[in-house]
Amino acid sequence: MRSGTRGAGVGAPRGRAAGAPAPRPRRGASVHPGAWWLWSLALGTAATRTTNPLLLTLLVAVSAYVVAARRPNTPWSRSYGAFLKLALAVLAIRLVFAVALGSPIPGTHTLLTLPEVPLPDWAQGIRLGGRVTAETLVFALYDGLKLATLLICVGAANALASPSRLLKSLPGALYETGVAVVVAMTFAPHLIADVRRLRAARRLRGRPDRGVRGLAQVGLPVLEGALERSVALAAAMDARGYGRTARVPASVRRTTAALTLCGLLGVCAGTYGLLTAQGGTYGLPVLLAGVGAALGGLWLGGRRSLRTRYRPDTWDLPAFLVAGSGAAVAALVALAAAADPAALHPGVVPLVAPTLPLWPAAAVLLGLLPAFVTPAPDRPAAPEEPS
Repeated sequence: MRSGTRGAGVGAPRGRAAGAPAPRPRRGASVHPGAWWLWSLALGTAATRTTNPLLLTLLVAVSAYVVAARRPNTPWSRSYGAFLKLALAVLAIRLVFAVALGSPIPGTHTLLTLPEVPLPDWAQGIRLGGRVTAETLVFALYDGLKLATLLICVGAANALASPSRLLKSLPGALYETGVAVVVAMTFAPHLIADVRRLRAARRLRGRPDRGVRGLAQVGLPVLEGALERSVALAAAMDARGYGRTARVPASVRRTTAALTLCGLLGVCAGTYGLLTAQGGTYGLPVLLAGVGAALGGLWLGGRRSLRTRYRPDTWDLPAFLVAGSGAAVAALVALAAAADPAALHPGVVPLVAPTLPLWPAAAVLLGLLPAFVTPAPDRPAAPEEPS
């Protein structure tokens, strides 16, 4: 007589009913990579529409919170710290240039006076040293903070979106260009990981890992590893047939080139028309026609690509919410900049303290939506305790 507990033997996994099918592994539990890039670029667009340091700091805080909540546990997701350091370096360089080279911004609050270096007549308009005013430093701080915020937003996209999945989502006409971009984006986190690993190894051996000497002794092994990785990747791509193209008729090639060229010209002309007061009537129709022609050229150009997509990413509701939240932030901040430019661009001459505008700040907080509507990333499971 057979027992009714067949399958519930010693090898049955814990936490699952006997005989129940094993759960299907979630496919990364992540959002479409294009949605993360649209969200990040929209936050960066909002950063370009203001020089208010309070709003820019709020944009940085929003992106940092979303990255901390939804960053997956992968090597390429650790590049966010490097972008933060790069943003701080850009801000410091901007301030140093403002102190050393001066600024066309007039000021009355003198902080210090540096020795001025006399320059020849052909270098008129350039000044080395001289008077440093508070207005100059504040203007440089606002300008550098805007660029730093844009870099941090790009770093958020690198930390949240998988480069390989992003490459798979590109149109066929952009596949070769996308391969080059994704390879460059993938190699950067590996370089950072190599630097950390080599510095930790030098610390364990009691050797210096900081300063010019430590950097020089770490840089050569990192460069050697990058070259070896590049050669191995090139051999693997060649073995898998990367770079093959299908034969298409000459008429299709000429049509593709014409549509792409006309589309790019239409996008440029339409954008220029929208930015000028005289071209407001024809700007939008020309822009839409250019976008349509460019999309047609990309569709025809994709016929030359001999590749298939395995389990392509789909745009689900969380992906649309992520992209929509970023677009809402960019649109509302742009409207605020047009309606109340004084609030989003604090004055430097005369020097006034910046204030936080309420409804633009509330619009920036819409960028936190991805931290609540997207699935949590997969974390490494803790080892089970022996029974």
